[in-house]
Amino acid sequence: METIQIKTKCVLYARKSTEDDDKQVMSIEAQLFELREYARRERIEILKEFTEAKSAKKPGREEFAKMLAFVETSKEPIGILAWHPDRLARNSVDGGKIIYLVDINKIASLRFPQFWFEPTPQGKFMLQVAFGQSKYFSDNLVENVKRGVRQKLRRGEWLTKAPYGYINNLKTRNIEPHPVYSKIVVRAFEEYVKNIYTIEGLSKFLADLGLVTKIGKPLAKACIVRLLTNRAYLGFIKHHDEWHNGSFEPILSSTLFEAVQKIYKTRQKPRKSKIAHPFHFL
Repeated sequence: METIQIKTKCVLYARKSTEDDDKQVMSIEAQLFELREYARRERIEILKEFTEAKSAKKPGREEFAKMLAFVETSKEPIGILAWHPDRLARNSVDGGKIIYLVDINKIASLRFPQFWFEPTPQGKFMLQVAFGQSKYFSDNLVENVKRGVRQKLRRGEWLTKAPYGYINNLKTRNIEPHPVYSKIVVRAFEEYVKNIYTIEGLSKFLADLGLVTKIGKPLAKACIVRLLTNRAYLGFIKHHDEWHNGSFEPILSSTLFEAVQKIYKTRQKPRKSKIAHPFHFL
């Protein structure tokens, strides 16, 4: 007589962060394909699937929380199927929740194609090690990124996408003035320093020169203000609200930049309101 093997019941969880540290991790679609195939081979019944594209460095993933709620409210202990423990948690809070649910027998099993786990003291210890390694990897990567940023700042290299008027140079890993847009930036400052344009008027003037939004409209007032107060045009780099000396070519002279700042600040001073005479309206 043939013995019928009872299927293990699990929820499936697939996660792919959009951050740099997850570039080597397969896509959610690839994880789903591999996990479904693994479930078929291992006779695992998938009760529900949860997927999300979010980092696991910090607590607060919505689909992860929904998955745990589903597990906790299940009438019987069920398992979790994932590609690797680091898909579940890369922080101590979420990792602790998983282990606690194993302790109270809400999670019957954890199944990973690339990681062996059993709900025994030794198995839970190895799971803690796996979560700890994931957290260490994340922490170490963050520190490496910070160190790289500090090194770039010491060399005076721009950190992100070039501001308007500049272009990123992939060879030098820095920015340089755009042959056309840099001239528009200079023109914006030269016109504003004449003290004849309001911010809105300057926006319309620049629109005629081609500086418009993606849908072809003049830039908003806030965008013009950011352009007129951006010290990057003097060769500085802003990082965490601090300015650092850059090694790239400035677009503006300090004389022109400061003259514009003086005019802009003067225009921001509130005007004294006229107090009406008490019998003016009688």
